[in-house]
Amino acid sequence: MFDVGPLEIIAIMVVALLIFGPEKLPKLAADAARLLREVRRMATGARQDLKDSLGPELNEVSLQDLNPATFVKRNLLEPIDEEVSSVKKDINALDGTPSRDGGAADKSADQPERKRPTFDADTT
Repeated sequence: MFDVGPLEIIAIMVVALLIFGPEKLPKLAADAARLLREVRRMATGARQDLKDSLGPELNEVSLQDLNPATFVKRNLLEPIDEEVSSVKKDINALDGTPSRDGGAADKSADQPERKRPTFDADTT
C-alpha cells in the first residue's frame, strides 16, 4: 500500500523524536496503535454489516467485486476484449493469415497470396 523504505522510517522516527521529545513519544505511539486498532475494528464491523444487509442470496459477492474499477473492468472491458479477439479470428480466417495461436487458417490452392495493407495511425 505504502512504498516506504527503511531510511524513510528512520527519518520519520528522528523527526518525531525531535518534535515531540522522548517523554511524549511512547504515549503518542500507544495512542496511534490504539487508533489503528479502532479503525480496523470499525472497518471489520462495517464489512460485516454490509454482508448481513446484502442477504444470503449475495453471500458469494466479495467486496472487491463492488470496487468501481473492478466492476467496470469485469463488466465492460473484458467482454469487449473477448469480442475483439473473436472478430480478429474471423478476419484472419477470411484473409487466410495465420492466427496467433500458431495454426493457419484454411487457404484455397487457387487463391493468390495477398499482402495486408499497411496501417499508419497518424494518417487516419
